[in-house]
Amino acid sequence: MVSVLITTFNSAEFLQQSLDSLLQQTYRPLDIIIVDNASTDGTRDILEKFRSECHIIHNATNVGFAAAQNQAIRAARGRWLLSLNPDVLLPSEFVERLVAAAEMHPEAGTICGKLLRWDPAARDPLTRTVDSTGIYFTRSLRHLDRGAEEPDHGQYDQTAYVFGATGAAALYSRYMVEDIAVNGEFFDEQFFAYREDADVAWRAQMMGWRCLYTPQAVAWHVRKVTPERRAELPLAINWHSIKNRFLMRIKNTSWGLYRRCLLPVTVRDLQVIGYCLMADWRLLSALGRVWSLRHDAVNKRHAIQARRRISDRELSPWFSNTPVAISIGDSKDAVAA
Repeated sequence: MVSVLITTFNSAEFLQQSLDSLLQQTYRPLDIIIVDNASTDGTRDILEKFRSECHIIHNATNVGFAAAQNQAIRAARGRWLLSLNPDVLLPSEFVERLVAAAEMHPEAGTICGKLLRWDPAARDPLTRTVDSTGIYFTRSLRHLDRGAEEPDHGQYDQTAYVFGATGAAALYSRYMVEDIAVNGEFFDEQFFAYREDADVAWRAQMMGWRCLYTPQAVAWHVRKVTPERRAELPLAINWHSIKNRFLMRIKNTSWGLYRRCLLPVTVRDLQVIGYCLMADWRLLSALGRVWSLRHDAVNKRHAIQARRRISDRELSPWFSNTPVAISIGDSKDAVAA
């Protein structure tokens, strides 16, 4: 069984189409759990139409994406857990193809497919522009979507191991979820929203779990948050993004990796702090929030580092300024862009 975990918050614009595509999946059975974070835009009216097919949880307040997904995980019954955004459109065979790939590669704790851009305003809304074929980390410890913004002409049509999956549509093994959870949390609830999928990917890598990319599973995603749109984004998104960048690093970065990436990391940190000072001083409070959460983050760091199974030597090649993938069948340390 696959449990589908959806968090909604004012998601009415795309929710109906997304849920319709989910209910048309060839894979059965599906255990669909939707947690609504106190939407006010008509989302709850749409959800009411799907009450007979879905387990719907209504929160009285917006507890954030991470906490809501953890709620859904606790209610889930499946062996596989599909984290799915309410702005993703699925072909009927999407879940079936993810599960087929997962069963062929039991070493993988995460499976992701090829996400293309869904642009509802375009003449042809189901575009051939790549949204994500997995996530990768740069030497400055930024995470980016592999292939994002590129026209899809088959350059990502090889099955491969990647660093991690974007949380828009990621299939997680329950065994991995239970193995890497910290204090009962798979997604770190201090993150609230944004970067929590990259944090999970980093933790999973350290604990020896693979992420498999399978191009046979294709879906379409409406992408509103991209690096080049920082100046256009709401304050809350940029605020959590800055906070979570540093929380993720506190928990996951070893001293060996930090030394290897010291120069690019320092340059990027100065850019982030400079942006806060020069472009929007309101973002400085995000750094203050990191300081207030430092003890919790350090405690989580101790728990994570004590359980890691992968050495810095094995992990470091993933941190590159070009997208990295490992071809299926290559040796463990054969990393290629």
